[in-house]
Amino acid sequence: MCRHYNTQYGTDFLSLMPTNLYGPNDNFDLTGSHVLAALIRKFHLAWLLSLNDLNSIRRDLSRWSEGSAYHSRNDQELVSELGSQGIFPDRLVLWGTGTPFREFLHVDDLAAACLFLMQTSDSLRIGEIINVGVGKDITIGDLAELIRSIVGFEGRINFDTSRPDGTPKKLLDVSKILELGWEPRIALKEGIAATYLWYCRD
Repeated sequence: MCRHYNTQYGTDFLSLMPTNLYGPNDNFDLTGSHVLAALIRKFHLAWLLSLNDLNSIRRDLSRWSEGSAYHSRNDQELVSELGSQGIFPDRLVLWGTGTPFREFLHVDDLAAACLFLMQTSDSLRIGEIINVGVGKDITIGDLAELIRSIVGFEGRINFDTSRPDGTPKKLLDVSKILELGWEPRIALKEGIAATYLWYCRD
């Protein structure tokens, strides 16, 4: 579509294809979020549960779960509900084997890439479609270990291998944007730590 608009109307539209994004204002819903945001929240709740801090858990659930009356549930109901999500005081149960690879890009790096391309590039020179990512990936298992260390949860990570893994590998070819002179600035560990601080803000 961008190519046809550019040809017919003399416009200079680009279409950016980002990899998996994360960062502030992500969707942290326990049932509808993507993997990185879901792991941040689940490890945080497991950490609170290991401290037996049920009041903080109620505040978290009320804050991030629309329309839920968690304050009215007794302690046993609350712990049972967390268990149904694989969240326990001594472990976190995740779907699959932990072996699939995923690539993650901080939203601020995507914003920087958009500005860079608008200021320096044109569709005639680079084409209308350009991938934006970091060019390297991480297994879900290693990602879980990284987030666990950032949150400070000391329990185990168990994988429910009866659940699906999804696509084994998703990695973008970002050679084009790197050759143009742009590169991501936010390392994964740094970005996750900053996102977790944002998540925990009052």
